[in-house]
Amino acid sequence: SRDDERLGRRASLAIEQRNRAYERAMRIEFNRLRIIVLDDNAFMRRLIRGLLFGFGVREVYEAEDGASGLDSVLAYKPDILIADWEMPILDGIEVTRLIRQQDTSANPFLPIILVTGYSEKARVIQARDAGVNEFLVKPISAKRLYDRIVSVVAYPRPFIRTRNYFGPDRRRFLTENFSGRERRRETAVPVDQAALLAKTAALVNKESG
Repeated sequence: SRDDERLGRRASLAIEQRNRAYERAMRIEFNRLRIIVLDDNAFMRRLIRGLLFGFGVREVYEAEDGASGLDSVLAYKPDILIADWEMPILDGIEVTRLIRQQDTSANPFLPIILVTGYSEKARVIQARDAGVNEFLVKPISAKRLYDRIVSVVAYPRPFIRTRNYFGPDRRRFLTENFSGRERRRETAVPVDQAALLAKTAALVNKESG
């Protein structure tokens, strides 16, 4: 029937997209990534650092609070920031908002993966509206961390600017992190991010093997 044919085509397309994503992920040069792990919990920092080393990342720097995290971003110029939500001095949301300030931030396009023990819709929306790229709920697994890194490197979301927001496009974030419905009525202006796209493209090996 036509319905069966339509479902078959959708399934084939989904498999093809998954295979392309897997192939692209396998070409990411993890050894060239520079990552900062920002967490006030020493055990969590060691856990994430160990997983990153397992992926092939060689440059991993640590910071134990929001203020030192911002200093580390300025000093080490990372490709990715992995930040915990709950921290003293400045939490992960406040750090994200400061980084996204175009007028004062050294790298407002920095990919940010926010780690948290909370998965409620309100939390997801708060992280999205601060400008977080990806949302990672504890307990952390190697696969979920790997998938978030692949997402920000191989499939970066375009940055937009609205009257009260600057950061990665929020529509895909909500779709991927929460299954509920929410419609936005604001007008989003795409932001020129050629430098960021060139940098992320350089981290993906174009050779097919």
